[in-house]
Amino acid sequence: MTGPLIVQSDRTVLLEVAHPQSDDARHDLSVFAELERAPEHVHTYRITRLGLWNARAAGHTAEDMLETLEKYSKFPVPQSVSVDIAETVARYGRIVIERDGDTLVLRGTDDTVLREVTRVKKIGELLGVRRSDTVWELLPWARGEVKQQLVKLGWPAEDHAGYTPGTPHAIDLDQGDWQLRGYQQQAIDNFFDGGSGVVVLPCGAGKTLVGAGAMAAAGTTTLILVTNTVSARQWRDELLKRTSLTEDEIGEYSGSVKEVKPVTIATYQILTARRGGKYTHLSLLDALDWGLVVYDEVHLLPAPVFKLTAELQARRRLGLTATLVREDGRESDVFSLIGPKRFDAPWKEIEAQGYISPASCYEVRVDLPQEARLEYAAAPDDERYRLAATAPAKLGVVRDLVARHDGEQILVIGQYLDQLEQLAETLDAPTLTGATPIDERERLYQAFRDGEVKVLVVSKVANFSVDLPEATVAIQVSGSFGSRQEEAQRLGRLLRPKKSGLPASFYTLVSRDTVDQDFAQNRQRFLAEQGYSYTILDSPALAA
Repeated sequence: MTGPLIVQSDRTVLLEVAHPQSDDARHDLSVFAELERAPEHVHTYRITRLGLWNARAAGHTAEDMLETLEKYSKFPVPQSVSVDIAETVARYGRIVIERDGDTLVLRGTDDTVLREVTRVKKIGELLGVRRSDTVWELLPWARGEVKQQLVKLGWPAEDHAGYTPGTPHAIDLDQGDWQLRGYQQQAIDNFFDGGSGVVVLPCGAGKTLVGAGAMAAAGTTTLILVTNTVSARQWRDELLKRTSLTEDEIGEYSGSVKEVKPVTIATYQILTARRGGKYTHLSLLDALDWGLVVYDEVHLLPAPVFKLTAELQARRRLGLTATLVREDGRESDVFSLIGPKRFDAPWKEIEAQGYISPASCYEVRVDLPQEARLEYAAAPDDERYRLAATAPAKLGVVRDLVARHDGEQILVIGQYLDQLEQLAETLDAPTLTGATPIDERERLYQAFRDGEVKVLVVSKVANFSVDLPEATVAIQVSGSFGSRQEEAQRLGRLLRPKKSGLPASFYTLVSRDTVDQDFAQNRQRFLAEQGYSYTILDSPALAA
């Protein structure tokens, strides 16, 4: 056995990066294991219950997963791990939610398991009449809540209760000179085979087209939930371009417009808006008989929307995302309330097919001058990241990198507004932040797309659902601490194939020997998960 993996009894798996089979092993392992640490030579993965259940829901068996470990392992797979994987995977679907006429029922394929879970108080409160040792009636409103509770108990249910078809509304894909790519069609097919769930695709790989394809296949009224108004308008424009839908059929429901049409695009913010302690726009969920609900950037779904999603269980739900990582740790709620992962295409695999642009990733380390180091050392913990992330030494580095990529479309991305203002002044470039009016944002984005603006300084508002296909360089000067989901979004800004044919360059500026460097290591886990390597560079413009 000479493979690149070492499987350990604590369910961690070590991957030897330099091994010739490491890329293949990473590809297969990522189906059911999560990357925990990614230093230069050995990456550490962990096999989790949720990862195993997501893989099982996507059609992978315990035998498939054990075969992967045995195929690539340098040493025999510990017997305890093999047993644990088999038993954990076997827990999926031992309890099934079904429909008997107008009644929801909870059915156990193993009466001892059903007896165990129904004795739990939080489950018992959701049940109606006991029909037999293996069947309980379920209260009509409790479909989502019971799935959440069962996942917490370690017995994830398979939901076979079906979905309301919604009000029929014909939607055709306007094929024209394009067609769905193979992986997009596969994602749609897997979604409908499973009923509801999440499709994971890189930014730039056409998640919106998967949404449009699902809408066409469903042929029903559709509610689309998105992160912000700019994203809502991009969805509208893409649907008008790619489908038979007309402007009269697509409504926007946001802070500024309240339209309900057969296809309605609403923002998460409007659904979570409260007045007098109550959500004021819940009526949207029942405004029409929706047959499909699409959650764009499902990894950013605000916590209050999970409760609303529990009430939408009778409607087919499609989550779209570039990464299932949630900084609040609520991946299990996505699994139980939106649905399990139905399709996941590795970024490097789609890059190899030529559908997303190749990217080179760099970490540029800058040194703090002595005075700044002393200030950093004396600062309280909650101030240290800001001091490190906004180090003045980064300004000169950004200027040099912009000069190095002169003529390319460059995004300079940061977290702190005063830092962004300094960068904009240094580069003589426009700034786009959360305070920028929607119309001005759209004007700046379009000017960037058209090449009239070559350098755009942006805050985190540009992380999400912004289509800037000709961007070839991103310079990240500060971020949301160690956010892997943010890393996914920011790298994703660069991955659409370019008319120019230029490759993408992704730079992260890091203050050496500070928490900035520590957080960078966490973000780099995302790059390693997707098969990207990164090069560490010394600053070309050290602070005096």
